[in-house]
Amino acid sequence: MTTSPEYAPVDTREERVPATVAQLEEEGDIAADFIEGLLDIADIDGDLDLDVRAGRAYVSVAAPSGGSVALIAAPDTVQALQELTRIAVQSRTGRFSRLILDVGGSRDARQHELEALVDRAIARLDDGASQASLPAMSSYERKVVHDIVADRGFVSESYGEGADRHTVIRRG
Repeated sequence: MTTSPEYAPVDTREERVPATVAQLEEEGDIAADFIEGLLDIADIDGDLDLDVRAGRAYVSVAAPSGGSVALIAAPDTVQALQELTRIAVQSRTGRFSRLILDVGGSRDARQHELEALVDRAIARLDDGASQASLPAMSSYERKVVHDIVADRGFVSESYGEGADRHTVIRRG
């Protein structure tokens, strides 16, 4: 297998130093180029929007009028595309990337699902449970959950390893 120097493997085990805004903007530009290439290959129309939010490059793919991004907006597909895009960015910059990819508003939809999940867990606490465990989820989703829990006035911690890592909610 030959590897293009443009997308050569990167060792991501090095120390992770917070990126500057300029570096995050560069990540967004590289990611947008990569995503545009994938969309062209798949013959999918999409409008890209780049942003920097909470120390991460954030790339959104929206459907233009009559667009077809719904074909790639399923959560597992978005997660896979995000990982591929991160690898492409890391290969070009030599830095670990925490880039977030949103396709067709899937991240906002997932945020609402996570809010409802947290609210159901808090209802279990209100019914007398000492803690409420949530299902295993990605590190990004756990971060979103931790933020939601804190906003609701509760505390949360992550437990487990790898694909089994999950969040437990308790009263503060």
